[in-house]
Amino acid sequence: MSHLSELILIAKKPITIKRNASLSNVISELIKNNISRLIVTDENIPIGIVTEKDLGLFLLNDDSEKNLDEIHVSSIMNKITSVDDSMSIEKCVEVMLEKDIGSLGVSTNDKGLVGIITKTDIAEHYIKKYSGKHTVGDIMTISYMSMNSEESLKNVVSKMIENKISRIFLKNKMDEPEGILTFRDLFHVALEQGNTDVVLDNSDDTVSIVFTRKGFLSESGFGNTIQARDVMTKTFESVDFEEDLTVACEAMVQNRINGVGVRINGKLGGVVSKTDILKAIYIDNK
Repeated sequence: MSHLSELILIAKKPITIKRNASLSNVISELIKNNISRLIVTDENIPIGIVTEKDLGLFLLNDDSEKNLDEIHVSSIMNKITSVDDSMSIEKCVEVMLEKDIGSLGVSTNDKGLVGIITKTDIAEHYIKKYSGKHTVGDIMTISYMSMNSEESLKNVVSKMIENKISRIFLKNKMDEPEGILTFRDLFHVALEQGNTDVVLDNSDDTVSIVFTRKGFLSESGFGNTIQARDVMTKTFESVDFEEDLTVACEAMVQNRINGVGVRINGKLGGVVSKTDILKAIYIDNK
């Protein structure tokens, strides 16, 4: 199989959104299609890309009083990084790692952008081509970020920003994993609360305060009135560190998630992500 046909084979037709679409529209499309990025177009011409990470970081940092219907996707989109359709998948992995991005546009000389390749596509490629090469323990990140599930959403979000992470494990008072908080969880909260002109603060049983929406981080924003456990995903996928790395890939692909926990002697001992899958391919092709 040639590099040309191999790259075209795994690339997917991109789902698009118009540049004047609101962030509410963007979140709805991401959730509806269970995807992590959209190509932004102007009169059907691709002009940028918006990812789950872009949107998540914006929502985490936003302390404005604008509701999400007032903010256009063009204000947070980024430039599309594209590669020629003749490039090898292994070279695509190198470009993605070098630029720290989760997707590449695939272009041809005569048609322009014809598809998009993502970390999910790379994980599927790993399952087919690299079985038996690595165990989960070979590639996993041993450390992982966690907080108490009873912390306010504001405090947990602040920790995610501080450490530049898109997921954080949440534990109960006995230090046992209870759930995980990801950008996707925050998107659901943003849709529910982010277009409300006022939010009712019931954090104090003796008084109710009505205030304007000010995002996740403001002292008077809705992030300070919600516990992380109220919006976390209460279950998360995990694999044993002795499993073949393809098992972790399959868990991520099937569940449309970017990372899974790693069990060491039955306890959560680390994580493995799609970025780690890219690193494994890169190591094998150095």
